[in-house]
Amino acid sequence: MNTPTGTLRLTFAEMTESDLDDLAALLGDPEVMRYYPRPKSRYEAENWITWNQDLYQRAGFGLWVIRSRETGEFLGDCGLTPQQVDGVTETEIGYHVRADRQRLGYATEAATACRDHARQVLGVNRLIAIIDSANEPSQRVAEKIGMHHEHDTVYGAARQPVRIYTENSSTPTTRSNASRSRVSSSAGVSTSNS
Repeated sequence: MNTPTGTLRLTFAEMTESDLDDLAALLGDPEVMRYYPRPKSRYEAENWITWNQDLYQRAGFGLWVIRSRETGEFLGDCGLTPQQVDGVTETEIGYHVRADRQRLGYATEAATACRDHARQVLGVNRLIAIIDSANEPSQRVAEKIGMHHEHDTVYGAARQPVRIYTENSSTPTTRSNASRSRVSSSAGVSTSNS
């Protein structure tokens, strides 16, 4: 299993069918999904798991379940996904944290671990975050992990106004080089609130 190294408070694991109840509750929560077109159904949460399992096999990464190291409590998901932005496939860092566990630093902690995993283990030179223009808490998380606002665009079939945040490793890369991905599909995921 190729997951990020855990942190002081968090562990990472690949999603499995046994996570369906937790993920359906997370992705179906209107508060967690307020910057998405709508919350996801249980069926869509099941597809979310399948999509990530496919990504683990094809790309070597995806979104991982995050849990409390101390209690094993499910907290959300965080990880890396290929996303189509302005016609270019990019590697996005994304996260969803349960509404009752937001504003405790979990999104920043998890995103930092995923950023480091992308750089040090996977060799990804350019990461992005796709964040709804109104989602200031997620914009702050992106900034805390060293990202900066690059540009605004519209995203997905809903043409949602989003801000693109980026982080380049110490090895500079061009956008065209960074866009090369082992995966060509896109999930249409916008980063959710911390």
